[in-house]
Amino acid sequence: MSKPKDRPGFLHRLQAKWQLKSIFQVVMVLMVFACTGFTILFIKAPILDFFGVEKGGFWNTFLYLLLVLPLYQIFLLIYGFLFGQFNFFWEKEKQLFKRITGLFSKRK
Repeated sequence: MSKPKDRPGFLHRLQAKWQLKSIFQVVMVLMVFACTGFTILFIKAPILDFFGVEKGGFWNTFLYLLLVLPLYQIFLLIYGFLFGQFNFFWEKEKQLFKRITGLFSKRK
C-alpha cells in the first residue's frame, strides 16, 4: 500500500515549521537534540547523587528544575555551536526566556 504523495514527509514538515533552509540542517538540529539528551541522561544522576537526594520526591524534582534544566539549555547551545546550528538554538533560547519572563511580568 503506498502513501499519498501530496503530504510532505516528516523532515520536510520540520523544515517548514522551524523555517530551516535544508533537510541537512534539520538533521543537524535533530542531532543536537539527541546529543544533548544523551549528555543530560549521563550527567543527571551524578549531579543529583552529589547532593544526596533520593529518586523521586520534592528535592529531586526541585534540584532537577534548578540545576539540570538550565544545563540542558547550555548544552543545547554548546552542541548547536559544534554542529553549526548555534543561531537556530540561540533564537529558540531567546524565545524561551521571553516566555519565562512573561510569566512573571505584570500584565495590564
